[in-house]
Amino acid sequence: MSAPTPVGGAETQAQDQTTGRPPQRYGALQWPMLLWLTVVWVVLWRDISPLTVLGGLVVATIACLVFPLPPLHVDVRVRPVALLVLVGRFVFDVVRASVQVAWVVLRPQRPLRNGIVEVNLRTPSDFVLTVVAEMTSLIPGSIVVEARRSTHTLFLHVLEVGDEAGAERFRRSVLAQEARVVRALGRHTDHLDDRPGDRPGDPTEAPEPTEGAHR
Repeated sequence: MSAPTPVGGAETQAQDQTTGRPPQRYGALQWPMLLWLTVVWVVLWRDISPLTVLGGLVVATIACLVFPLPPLHVDVRVRPVALLVLVGRFVFDVVRASVQVAWVVLRPQRPLRNGIVEVNLRTPSDFVLTVVAEMTSLIPGSIVVEARRSTHTLFLHVLEVGDEAGAERFRRSVLAQEARVVRALGRHTDHLDDRPGDRPGDPTEAPEPTEGAHR
């Protein structure tokens, strides 16, 4: 598979938008992750003896030091009405996309015009980035192929995206999903300020088609 060609979106930046500094990969051990990995170790061994627990803690510590993950800052503010809207629209999108994908598969054969679409999220939140990426991937016909935490950018493979207008419609649907997530679960510091390339009328490039690709 050839390298994806991004479609639309602003130029990425080299620093973390949340802190204004380059993203830090290495840091202190995260105790919740250590405890979770230790529990998994004990469950896999089916033994809760002190030696097993100690061994699990050692293995978890080594794993966290060798394969460190950046901390995810979660500060959720649940708004029930907006949460119902988020869930309801998500279910609707899943059903609609399922019908559309079924039609693409069952219709008379013709070359598919798939593409990689770049979406620059407007909210500098790791939590929002994660939720939007997961919800978008669960909708048939699209899947996240890369997520850049440093710039809160998603690259998605989209089935039958078509032309430039189709790529723009999809990108705006992801931004609308982001807005619903922020309204339902976002913090008071989360915002949806426009970036260059996210406003109506900003130019985007046409997607690079990948003939015959199926999800």
